[in-house]
Amino acid sequence: MSESDLDVDRRNMEKRQRFWEFELAINFMGARRFASALSIALVVGSILLLAFRGLNFGLDFTGGTLVEVQFPESVEPQVVRAQLEAAGYENLVVQHFGTPRDLLVRVPPDLVGDEATVGDQLIRRLQETYGSDVLMRRSEFVGPAVGEELREQGGLAMLAALVLVMIYVLFRFSGKFAIGAVVALAHDVIIVMGAFSLFRWSFDLPSLAAVLAVIGYSLNDTIVISDRIRENFRRLRREGPIEVINISLNQTFGRTLVTSLTTILVLAVLFIFGGQTVEGFAEALIVGVLIGTYSSIYVAANVLVTLGISREDLVVPVKEGADQESISP
Repeated sequence: MSESDLDVDRRNMEKRQRFWEFELAINFMGARRFASALSIALVVGSILLLAFRGLNFGLDFTGGTLVEVQFPESVEPQVVRAQLEAAGYENLVVQHFGTPRDLLVRVPPDLVGDEATVGDQLIRRLQETYGSDVLMRRSEFVGPAVGEELREQGGLAMLAALVLVMIYVLFRFSGKFAIGAVVALAHDVIIVMGAFSLFRWSFDLPSLAAVLAVIGYSLNDTIVISDRIRENFRRLRREGPIEVINISLNQTFGRTLVTSLTTILVLAVLFIFGGQTVEGFAEALIVGVLIGTYSSIYVAANVLVTLGISREDLVVPVKEGADQESISP
């Protein structure tokens, strides 16, 4: 290589270095200890909520009968629940559905009598109190055995997704990147499930699909950031791991922010105008996008710092007899 070529390479390297220094506007890793404490608090709080409060499983997982009822005028769910419980229907869930005139009644599968006619029985009871203008808009029945099977398969699906993600990242990057990605994904899933437990949102099949979609969304963002970290580790020879991670996060922050904001805008429209059927799906994804964006920046990168990621973890083995000067800084 001629001296003029070396001068050109040196100038290009200096330009790139100035560009990276200019991009280093936010010291993300400066707040890593606070972010670690926040993540631990959120994860522990979510686990405690799931352990002691549990999830508000929807009809898909618990089985039973779901009846949508329309009244001629506004009604209070508490009043309707009390009247039905007085008639012998226990452990009901009664809530507004769309408008103050529409109610959604969930009946557990352990009622006495023919469960297939629970909807007709409820409507007759309500018509006796509120008049014949009370209408049943739909009635769905799910057996408890089917609900239990769906719940087990849903849990296995989430575990399988995490394991496959870890294997993929392990082959794509290295062991430390794989651990960081899986920790970030587990962090996201636990917090989203904790939000469902905290706010008592109904957890059904669309909600489970949203949780699995959160895994894919968060992984995509983590892969982009990990790719840039690996690239910068190989290019920036003088910076330490924290500086390299900071530079990489700043370089990808604009893309991460735009992607998250546009996704949340779409989900907000879906939540507002999509109706009760997709409400749980939109809720889970909104929380998941927010937490996934945070975990891609802080949790995955924090794990790399904690595990002591270094340039040696990314060095490609050199064959014997290879020209050492070609790989020198």
